[in-house]
Amino acid sequence: MGGKGSMDKMKGKAKQKAGKAMGDERLKGEGRADEAKGRAKGAMGDARENLQGMKDSLKGKGRA
Repeated sequence: MGGKGSMDKMKGKAKQKAGKAMGDERLKGEGRADEAKGRAKGAMGDARENLQGMKDSLKGKGRA
């Protein structure tokens, strides 16, 4: 699980498990928020990579 946002996702899952074990709804909520933040960061990183790949492809096609 590498890449952007993976630390937030792992931290979020850990908080959720800890919150569930302790019966702490606030901690579980923080965990869900951290996990969602991690997924969003990952999606943004993927989108940037895809955009860069498309940009590189277009540059290459113009030179053929």
